[in-house]
Amino acid sequence: MTKKVQKQYNILCDIDDSADVRALNSKQLRELGDDVRSFLIESVAQTGGHFGSNLGVVELTVALHHVFDTPRDRIIWDVGHQAYPHKILTGRKDQFCTIRQKGGLTPFPKRTESKYDAFGVGHSATSISAAIGMERANRDKKNPPYIVAVIGDGALTGGMAFEALNHAGDIESDILVILNDNEMSISPNVGAMHKYLTRLISSKKFQHVRRSSKEILSKKAPTVHEVARRAELSAKGMITPGVLFEELGFGYYGPIDGHDIGALVDVLENIKDIKGPRLLHVITEKGKGYKYAKSDATSLHAVSPFNPKTGEKVEKKRKKSITYTEVFGMWINKRASSDKKLHAITPAMCEGSGLKEFRDKYANRYHDVGIAEQHAVTFAAGLACEGKKPVVTIYSTFLQRAYDQFIHDVAIQDLDVMFAVDRAGIVGPDGATHAGSFDFSFLRCVPRVVIMAPADLNECIQMLDVAYDHKGPTVVRYPRGGGQEYIENNDTPVKMGKGQIVRHGRRIAVLAFGAMVERCLDVADELGTTVVNMRFVKPLDTKLLDTLAKTHDIFVTAEDNSVVGGAGSGINEYVLNANMTVNVKNLGLPDEFTTHGTRDEILDDARLSQEKIMKFIAKL
Repeated sequence: MTKKVQKQYNILCDIDDSADVRALNSKQLRELGDDVRSFLIESVAQTGGHFGSNLGVVELTVALHHVFDTPRDRIIWDVGHQAYPHKILTGRKDQFCTIRQKGGLTPFPKRTESKYDAFGVGHSATSISAAIGMERANRDKKNPPYIVAVIGDGALTGGMAFEALNHAGDIESDILVILNDNEMSISPNVGAMHKYLTRLISSKKFQHVRRSSKEILSKKAPTVHEVARRAELSAKGMITPGVLFEELGFGYYGPIDGHDIGALVDVLENIKDIKGPRLLHVITEKGKGYKYAKSDATSLHAVSPFNPKTGEKVEKKRKKSITYTEVFGMWINKRASSDKKLHAITPAMCEGSGLKEFRDKYANRYHDVGIAEQHAVTFAAGLACEGKKPVVTIYSTFLQRAYDQFIHDVAIQDLDVMFAVDRAGIVGPDGATHAGSFDFSFLRCVPRVVIMAPADLNECIQMLDVAYDHKGPTVVRYPRGGGQEYIENNDTPVKMGKGQIVRHGRRIAVLAFGAMVERCLDVADELGTTVVNMRFVKPLDTKLLDTLAKTHDIFVTAEDNSVVGGAGSGINEYVLNANMTVNVKNLGLPDEFTTHGTRDEILDDARLSQEKIMKFIAKL
């Protein structure tokens, strides 16, 4: 599963690890940057993956591996959307054609994949906290490693990042934080004069004079020292945005051009030996070097395979189907037109959650809170307290980050907040960090919460209405991608807490939740089993279970959630407490973290393909 890097990449073909990068001169470093960018474009065009942000950090990545002695020195990439060049330079370029594929390279840094991946990531705003922990663990060593955290400006909207910045400044943690700012073009002050000033401010001589003057002033006249400190901050604030970081206890450097390898190397060499918390502000351009990514940074943030010459997607021949996300988008626009109390909230996932049209039509009721899932949920609670009807649109994997707020701020107060949970179950190539494998389990145990899982697109619309009309916290949980528009015999209107038999059979009743209903229907046709679309994970349709137990010997539950604590566990609990004699078997995701691969590959491994469900039931 490897592909030898072609000789057309003159410098890159000879780079096997970071030691090779450290051996290069200035001219070779620039050539290496060009090679990495070209290789990245050609590779991602074949495999798909995160694109624009990776193009923006090519020079920064080359400079980091040239200046620092990795893997001894630790580079921690926040989120991991920008770690492709890092993978390419650290011995994985020949396997790059396998990224995001089953058995291939992971899409994000992962400690078990490479010694160069200092910390596994997938969610944002974690890098600085991890960096502080590593620095504290190594500070008693005679020659401790350098600790570097690379974080994007978007990730700084996450509260955890500011908690870490506050902590680092308080304890004077000896870390370097690199702020990769790609939300604006390189401004005029990132020119020759500002480059010179940043080099000067970061130089050892300047730092020595600065420390000496502070010591003299603080000893002789504390008030004079404070006046000088404030004067320095005021002067710096006139030309840089670094006052906030200085007040948090960080030495601030920049902003500098993140595509000038020479300047990056010079400044990194200067500041790496300065003690205490430091922040280097680097301005980069998302999609740098590829005009199609630069012109449409949002859609080319993450891409499917495309033609590198035109930027156009390579469309696979398959039947076009509408997605659950699109259905949600249509539903919320229609509902908002008739109910002005509806407010939509997203933690930085407007397009991914189907809210683009809502944002354009109802700007005063659209709230993108940034990568701040905890804030999103409590913000929604505040809206509900004042009589609004908030709809929180959030990916399953990101709802995990706001679990305390879900319980403490919404459920305990029984507030009227609706959650539209997208990307539930298996999402595929992004792997374990993005899988929605646990929402049934961690939501089902919370009192007062209604949890629904649609079996088809038509049912999804009905459930969204039922959830919206219910007074109290509700969850509608649906998978990534398209679904069947309508399942035969699944035509009973959705009523609170009621399931539906969609195939009548004998002896074995398959109790399926959400996306598993369709997979179980062919099994029923082949084996003559009953199939039930349970619809509600909570409350369960216990009357239907009582009826089925009288005519069936075995219940088989099927869900695309962890089998531990999931919807099937709810069936187990009821059967046990009701003293039923029916036997129960559970099908679901195994008690382990999923790998990356296609949705069908992962479900097959979990015995949730149609073929394996059939084999499992046939044995019964």
